[in-house]
Amino acid sequence: MNSTKPTKSYTQALRQIASTSEVLKIKESFLALKANQIDWVNDIIKGNPKPKPHIQMTTKGLSRKQVIVPMSNDNNNSFIKNSAFHITNINRLLRNAKLEVAVNFIRSNPIGLVIVTNKVAIQSDLQIISQYIKKSEDINKLQVEKPRLPQSKLYLKIIGIPFFPNGKTQDRLNASDVKTILKQNQIFDDIKLTSRPRVIKVLPKSDMSIVWIDIWDYQSRSKAKCLINWCFNVGKYTITIRGANMNLGVLQCKNCWRWGHTTFSCRI
Repeated sequence: MNSTKPTKSYTQALRQIASTSEVLKIKESFLALKANQIDWVNDIIKGNPKPKPHIQMTTKGLSRKQVIVPMSNDNNNSFIKNSAFHITNINRLLRNAKLEVAVNFIRSNPIGLVIVTNKVAIQSDLQIISQYIKKSEDINKLQVEKPRLPQSKLYLKIIGIPFFPNGKTQDRLNASDVKTILKQNQIFDDIKLTSRPRVIKVLPKSDMSIVWIDIWDYQSRSKAKCLINWCFNVGKYTITIRGANMNLGVLQCKNCWRWGHTTFSCRI
């Protein structure tokens, strides 16, 4: 059986010749470079830089295979003393409900308890865990919040609220007004703010505002997906919710004290 070598097309041969000529030009320009350094320079010229090495990290971000139960320090300390006993009881309840989640271990956290599981918990798992913790004898259930999955900050902006809600220039829209507006709308019932709302004017001569809010959301962004591009009413105005990027603030120069640039880049 005759084996024939694959023949190169005209385009492939032309590319190889062009690549060889470029390498020769680099070698003539930089006589001190070694072969591997010439290849590295050639890759940069062609727009194919060497990929950065992947470093294996020994730490990782917040895992979703855990349940956070915010509670007071007294409740936390009392519950963690009998953690092995509580793990056994919670796993028994989860098995009786024919659920696949099981508790591996429990640890304390400045917020409350962190219950580490073998899988990502769902709503039915959270309900069983919540009922057990609140019925525990060494827990004050009034100081225990609903269990939740790990959350992260998400940034939104609300467009269309008047900067002067009452039509008077002395009554500006403030953070307290925004919180009241949010409480009056059912779409924000399950939403918790991470900080005070920030209110700015759209333009110096405009009477409309942009409200920036930061909320706690799951890593799946399920809460944000329900809010973004949603509209609601404030009086006669139709308000729209948009997604936003993290705002690190406006730069201010410490040399000329003007906004928009750093001290290092100041030209005065």
